[in-house]
Amino acid sequence: METLDAIRTRRSVRRYQPDLVDESTIRSLLEAAMQGPSAANEQPWQFVVIDDRAMLDTIPSFSPYASAVRGAPLGILVCADTRSLVIPGFWVQDCSAAIQNLLLAAHALGLGAVWTGVYPLEDRVAGFARHCRLPDGVVPVAFVILGHPADHPPPESRFRPDRVHRNGWGS
Repeated sequence: METLDAIRTRRSVRRYQPDLVDESTIRSLLEAAMQGPSAANEQPWQFVVIDDRAMLDTIPSFSPYASAVRGAPLGILVCADTRSLVIPGFWVQDCSAAIQNLLLAAHALGLGAVWTGVYPLEDRVAGFARHCRLPDGVVPVAFVILGHPADHPPPESRFRPDRVHRNGWGS
């Protein structure tokens, strides 16, 4: 799949087939995520791969927009390890780049995925921290639900010329 095609056709998928995602595909997803850019090349990301059915089914109790996980075989919690950053203010951006790479890799590999927000909502941060036994200083940023899609939402153009400013606002 060409890069621009992947970007234009990737959509959030919230319905999945029950088929498991194999380990080599999971590794490919994580490799793609870890290729993301990061400030000062700190690569602050950590990933918790969740494929235990009981753990997955509990997540919507503290992260209500992650209810699609009940039908998915896999979720990846993307976290920032903030314990020893040289440039501490950029970890949200760094992890977001990793998440976008993860979503595009999933699409390119024929999987469906949806990004569900965690940070900065304190109840979700605390819920995932407890659920995954995260150490202090490791902050959950987002939970990506993944699997073989049962739906294929059609692509749509989101380009809006009114959102583009040249050489200053309103130009």
